[in-house]
Amino acid sequence: MLGASGTGLVRALRAGTQVWLWGSRGRSLTLPHAARGLHAGDWRPSAGRGPLERRPSLPAAAIVNSAPRPLQPYLRLMRLDKPIGTWLLYLPCTWSIGLAAEPGCFPDWYMLSLFGTGAVLMRGAGCTINDMWDQDYDKKRSGHGGKVTRTASRPIAAGDISTFQSFVFLGGQLTLALGVLLCLNYYSIALGAASLLLVITYPLMKRITYWPQLALGLTFNWGALLGWSAVKGSCDPSVCLPLYFSGIMWTLIYDTIYAHQDKRDDALIGLKSTALLFREDTKQWLSGFTVAMLGALSLVGVNIGQTVPYYTALAAVGAHLAHQIYTLDIHRPEDCWDKFTSNRTIGLIIFLGIVLGNLWKEKETDKTKKNIDNRVEN
Repeated sequence: MLGASGTGLVRALRAGTQVWLWGSRGRSLTLPHAARGLHAGDWRPSAGRGPLERRPSLPAAAIVNSAPRPLQPYLRLMRLDKPIGTWLLYLPCTWSIGLAAEPGCFPDWYMLSLFGTGAVLMRGAGCTINDMWDQDYDKKRSGHGGKVTRTASRPIAAGDISTFQSFVFLGGQLTLALGVLLCLNYYSIALGAASLLLVITYPLMKRITYWPQLALGLTFNWGALLGWSAVKGSCDPSVCLPLYFSGIMWTLIYDTIYAHQDKRDDALIGLKSTALLFREDTKQWLSGFTVAMLGALSLVGVNIGQTVPYYTALAAVGAHLAHQIYTLDIHRPEDCWDKFTSNRTIGLIIFLGIVLGNLWKEKETDKTKKNIDNRVEN
């Protein structure tokens, strides 16, 4: 995208940014680790990950690699080369926006695009905060018997971006995210601002509790509340609370699976996770979270009067999760990664079920009107 710019533009960008884009080691910001993003060495399990990151998505990584070199560390800092985390942050927003649509109508496309932009910015801000908190850990990990290479190549830990530069970059992301938030109603502005405390404190949870995945769930599913209020003006507890709860259960499922990739390194350096807590009982816990998630989503459907397509989607999600849990090998990081990323499909199935279920409502309404008209005529 950015790489398609002319040579003159690239030179201008480099000249204009070289003064302040100067690493803490007193050198110009090149990216010696840029090529590593596509190598298997960076896919090894490691502790102290940021909010949902692992292998780069190849198309996304190619876009980042095509950007001007001075910008690449910043794009990697916000994990633009690993969009799975952005998807998992965005999808609960789409559920809420879809449920808030009028019967027979598609979701508000403007809200979907607005929340998509916000998801990119807030996920980037969360990753920046995480790396700022973890920079000392990451530097220590880089010398951890040579086993952890990915965290050593993080822009802050590698010295490609200084702490001050990352702080300025964080301010820029939060300012843009505030601009998105200010497009919403006052209730939603206050509700969205309330989530900032979760965004800031989540990265610390893995140091103090075996339930950092719960903290992530509280943070990543805030959009389940915000999407509805952005459309309706306020939250409906009968819909928003069970939807929020279902999202938290979903996060406990996929991030526990994710954490099993890193359990050995986490144990060595003293970080905590549900993977270390559940150990060989993981599948039983995941099964319980699945039942709770589907139960909460069913309650949402009942409270809002959802229809056949919605419940069909829930059945498909239940089958997907059952297969995911049954075939999961918690001792194979590659399998854990594959199962983790497949949760994007789950989120999309739920969204599709909500949209089709809402369109089905109009069909039922029309049928009901015809029956009433026929009775009046008779």
